[in-house]
Amino acid sequence: MSKVPPTVRKKYQSTAKCTDKTQHECDVMNSIRGNLTGYDCPKCLNRGTVFKVDGNYIVSRECECMKIRRSVWNIEKSGIKELLSRCTFDNFQDTEEWQKDLKSGASTFITDHIGKWFYAGGQVGCGKTHICTAICGELLKQGMSVRYMLWRDEVVKLKANVNDSEEYQKLINVWKTAQVLYVDDFFKTSDTEDGKKKKPTQADINVAFEILNYRYINPKLITIISSERSINDLLDCDEAVGSRIYERTKDYCFYFRPDKNKNWRLR
Repeated sequence: MSKVPPTVRKKYQSTAKCTDKTQHECDVMNSIRGNLTGYDCPKCLNRGTVFKVDGNYIVSRECECMKIRRSVWNIEKSGIKELLSRCTFDNFQDTEEWQKDLKSGASTFITDHIGKWFYAGGQVGCGKTHICTAICGELLKQGMSVRYMLWRDEVVKLKANVNDSEEYQKLINVWKTAQVLYVDDFFKTSDTEDGKKKKPTQADINVAFEILNYRYINPKLITIISSERSINDLLDCDEAVGSRIYERTKDYCFYFRPDKNKNWRLR
C-alpha cells in the first residue's frame, strides 16, 4: 500500500480539524434554547431553526415545529379560538337529512373552494355558526390564516373610522385581504314593530360592498358567510352585494326556513 503524500495528509488533517471544530460549533448552537411559545419542541428547543454542518459551513433550516406554531398563531389571530374547540365536524348533530346535507356540503367545500363561497342562512340555532366554524377549523389545519368577523361588532368600528381614511383602510384591509374570512350574522339588524327585519343602512351596505367586492375579484380568497337572511333578502337589501354572494355561493348555498323545530338551542 503506497504511502499518503505528506501534502495530502496535511490537507486531510486540516480538513478533519476544521470539520470537528465546525461540528462542535454547530452542536453548541443547537443546544441554545429559544423563546418561541405555544409549543414545546425538543428538536429545536423552541428556536424555530435547526443547524447542521454542510461541508465546512454551518447552515440553518426551519424546524418542522413551525408548521404547528403557525397553526397555533393562526388560531389565536382568528378570533374564534373558543368556538374552534367546540364546533367541529365530529360533534355536529346530523340526525336529520337537512343536517346531513349541510355537513356534506361543508365537507366538500374544504377542498373545492377556489372561486366559490360558502353560505348558510336562515333559522336561528340550526347550526350555521357551528358548521362554518368547523370549516374554518379544517382550513386552519391546512395552514391557512382565518379571520372571524362578527358583522354587527366590526361594522360599527369601521363606520366610526370612515372619516379617518388611514385608520379606516387599515381596519378594513384586514377583512378584505384575509386568506379565509368568516362573516357571522351578516346584515343582522333589529326587527321592526311588525316583526320584520330592518334593512341595513347605506353605510352598512357600503362597507359590505367594499369587503365582498374585493374578495369577489380575488377568487383565491376564501369567504364563508352565515346570516339569518336568505339570498333573496340580501338582493332586496342591495342588488350589488346580493348578486355577488349569489354568484359565488351557487354550489354551496344552504338556507333553512324559519322553523323552531330546527332550533337546537331549544332542545
